[in-house]
Amino acid sequence: MDIEGYARQGLIRSDPEIEEKLAIRITEIKQVDMTTARKIAQAAVSEARATLNVSGDILTSTRSGVTMGQFGVGSRGSGDFYAHEKIAEVIGSTAAVVDSSHLDDSGVVRTQSGEYIVLTVDGIHSRLSDFPFLAGFHVARASLRDVYVMGARPIALFSDIHVADDGDVAKIFDHIAGITTVSQVTGVPLITGSTLRIGGDMVIGDRMTGGVGAVGVTENLTSRNLTQPGDLILMTEGAGGGTISTTALYYGMHDVVDETINVKFIRACEALLESNVIKHVHSMTDVTNGGIRGDAKEICKTAGVGMEFNEASIRPLVNPRVFDMLDSLDIDYLGVSLDSLLVTVPQEYADEVIGVVRSSGVAIDVIGKVVKGHGAKIKVGDELRDFSPSFRESAYTPIKKMIGEDNPRDFDDMKKAIDRAAEKAIEKKRRVIEILNKK
Repeated sequence: MDIEGYARQGLIRSDPEIEEKLAIRITEIKQVDMTTARKIAQAAVSEARATLNVSGDILTSTRSGVTMGQFGVGSRGSGDFYAHEKIAEVIGSTAAVVDSSHLDDSGVVRTQSGEYIVLTVDGIHSRLSDFPFLAGFHVARASLRDVYVMGARPIALFSDIHVADDGDVAKIFDHIAGITTVSQVTGVPLITGSTLRIGGDMVIGDRMTGGVGAVGVTENLTSRNLTQPGDLILMTEGAGGGTISTTALYYGMHDVVDETINVKFIRACEALLESNVIKHVHSMTDVTNGGIRGDAKEICKTAGVGMEFNEASIRPLVNPRVFDMLDSLDIDYLGVSLDSLLVTVPQEYADEVIGVVRSSGVAIDVIGKVVKGHGAKIKVGDELRDFSPSFRESAYTPIKKMIGEDNPRDFDDMKKAIDRAAEKAIEKKRRVIEILNKK
């Protein structure tokens, strides 16, 4: 619970009982008496009041009037993709080889010696806070995937862990154990990190969050923007990661979590990096952001191509137990993270790529082709259908199903508000840079 946010909202409403209400909330979470809770509440309200009215560019926050949940930020659908495009606009042009504007999960810079340095960071799945080992395992694996798909070999991991005030310290150790399980199996060391409380004294409860980053090096990139018409699209088998684990946990199908504990994606990438065929691969992507639907949209936009998929070829590559779970829960398996590897490669080298990956013990097959044009389509039976992502990724927990996946009726109005907020942030950045350049 964010007691600072609770206090601030009470002050905005001019609630005369805010301190007493907050004290009651505090006793529901912390093992303290009412006298102590009132003192904490009084201090929290005092601090919130001190920062309620501020002025100036540095202290005044830009407001859009649209919340993260309303716009679907982090929900891996059209709202989330739109927000990330705006993030790239706020960052602006860079000297990087690959930056946020390319919609890849990693960024790339080139050294004076000609090597490419690949850097990425992934946040833990928010619903795995109570399962710190699992959260650590899956976020570390995800971070390594994001480096591998750029054609790079990971050389180091780093982590950032935040646990709320009432969280057990052992969560940190369990989380680190999950990260270093992947680290030791892959030989990529965890070399540094940060450990803090969420919000210091102002957030109570036992919630955990954080992320894991990875650094890699390569001489040849396989980023999404290198995808070309005429390429075949290959996909490896996938059993999912944090998303599938979350589905299994919160629908009571706990045994399915075991299917996600593997490093097949990494084995496939290592086999490709060790082979000569890697120099013929145009791009690689991990199936995460909104499933194949979301990744296809980003690839098409970044590379300026069209993509055509065959659903009948995709289905056999999904872990059977995972597929059965999703199917029984009426969850679109094409709209959730499967943690498969997508490869685009000229047709004449497709068989060689398939042979290399299969030799590592990982299943792979052709699931479609890259064409001239824009946007993605999928063949279901004899029908070629639109393959766009929904407003949010496939609803994979009970609460997500309650919220739904459809565009809100005022989505266009929200986009305009987001546009204005991004423009204001860019203008603020310019003003502060001008001040700094004069000092």
